[in-house]
Parts: sequence; C-alpha cells; structure tokens
Amino acid sequence: MAKKPKRALVTGGAGFIGSHLCDALLAAGQEVICLDNLATGAHANIEQAQENPSFSFEDRDVTEPFDFEVDAVYHLASPASPLDYYAMPVKTMLANSLGTRNCLELANKLGVRMLLASTSEVYGDPEVTPQSEGYFGHVNPVGLRSCYDEGKRFAEALCKAYEREHGTDIVIVRIFNTYGTRMRPGDGRVIPNFVSQALAGEPFTIYGDGSQTRSFCHVSDMVKALVLAVQTTEAGGEVINVGNPDEMRIIDLAARLREKTGTSSPLVFEPLPEDDPLQRKPDITRAMKVLGWAPEVSLDEGLSDTISWFNRGRE
Repeated sequence: MAKKPKRALVTGGAGFIGSHLCDALLAAGQEVICLDNLATGAHANIEQAQENPSFSFEDRDVTEPFDFEVDAVYHLASPASPLDYYAMPVKTMLANSLGTRNCLELANKLGVRMLLASTSEVYGDPEVTPQSEGYFGHVNPVGLRSCYDEGKRFAEALCKAYEREHGTDIVIVRIFNTYGTRMRPGDGRVIPNFVSQALAGEPFTIYGDGSQTRSFCHVSDMVKALVLAVQTTEAGGEVINVGNPDEMRIIDLAARLREKTGTSSPLVFEPLPEDDPLQRKPDITRAMKVLGWAPEVSLDEGLSDTISWFNRGRE
C-alpha cells in the first residue's frame, strides 16, 4: 500500500460518483479540491462537502489549463449518461482529450499518481463475456455513442503514452454500471429511470425486449475501489475493471423494482438505441488481486438505499 495522499484534485467532483469520492476522501482526513463546470454536476451534490474546511470548489472547465499543488489527481470529469453525451458530443470528447491531457500534465509536473475514470463502454457491444481488461472491444467509431466510447479509449491511450514517454504514474479504472444516491432522476440511465417512473406511477420504459444485461455496482463500493487504486502501489500502470459481476437482465431489474416500490406500473417497450450494448459483465479478477477489492453491497440493499433517496427528493 502506498502512502495515503494528503491533498487530492477531483475533476468532475460535483457529479454523481465524483461527489461521493470527495466525501470519502474528506472522511479519510484529506484535503480536496473539486473542479467542475457543473455541466452535469450540481451544487447540491457537494453541499455536505462544502461544510468541511478541507474542501474547496473550483467552478472551472477541465479543458482549460489549471495548476494546483496536490499529491493525487482523480480525473472523473466527463458526461457519462447517454442523454448527456448525445446532447454534448464535442464537450464530451474534449473533456476526455484536452481534459485528460491537462490532468496528465499536472500529475507529470508534480510527480503524483493520476487516476483516469474510464468506462466499460470502451468494450462497446462486446462479443466476449465476461469482459476482461485484455479484451480490445467491439466499438462503432462513428456512431452516436462514439463521442463517449472513443473519447474514453483516446483518454486511456493518452495516459499510456504519457506513461511510456514521461514515466507518468497513472492507473486506469474501467467503471461498470454504477448506481446510488445523487443520480439525477432524468439522466437516462436505467435505475434512475425505473425508480423515477415507479414513484410517479408511470410506465417503465424498456428499450429492446429487456433481455440485454447489465451488472450494477453500488456507488459506495465503486468509491472504495477508486481510492484503493490511487493508494495501492502495485496498481501503478494497471488497467482495472471495477464493477459488480452479478449480471442480470433489464426486464428482471424492472420486475425487482416493481416489487420493491409496490408499483403496478406497466412495461412499455421502445426500440433499442443505436449501438446499445447487449451484455455487460466485468471480470474483476485483477481488482481482487491488485486492490484486494470486491463489491460488498447487495443489489437489494443498494436499491433500497436509492429508492429512499429518490423518495426524499419528492417530498
């Protein structure tokens, strides 16, 4: 285990995962600089953090140059929901190209570790399962999702280029489907969609026939892995899948949420979006070996937590 950083920069720190990461780092006694332009993040996500004198917020775009004195860089800044990156394709690609370069330049100058929050979307619509880090993916480079998929693939390549050319200390974490509190009700991802629809008594919208699969990781488990990836010496230079390997069909998730919310909402089927992956199941062997990490929060426990949070937002 490496020495725990004392001061961290979190780009995208007012977003869903980023804000939980800021809270975790503050709870561990670290100082945190949160950089976010609030394109998809929100002040409400960092209200708790802003009460801590060790937290500071920078309302800035990650694509613009910046300079801070920190000993760890967590780069999470990027739209991550299909609705957001469909609406902001150029900004998505720039956050993952120019933004990644800016983070790498800072990490390289300071000689500190940078974590790139990548995504399972680099695997595209996979032809193998489970997806391991050695799988090169099956991605449409010019499709609607390419701004995100290829943006993250470029970011990964840029990180490895800096590592080879400059010796920059990097770790790449490929994040699989993550859910929990602070997700936006209308952000387009399946769990906030279903929960919002259930609580409003609206029909559940299922794209395709619902046989496509996802593997859902609670945000608290995800954040633990991100922190470990920066603090574990052996993680340097690694590409690591982080997610929950418990795979389930979307139609079964709908049934689970109908039961948990007590709704009688019907199911409505819509066409499957272009290049929407039919399967997601991470191989987390490397995360278990290198980080000593595995998810702990069950889907039932995590969904109950998420439903309660969405309910409070409706009060």
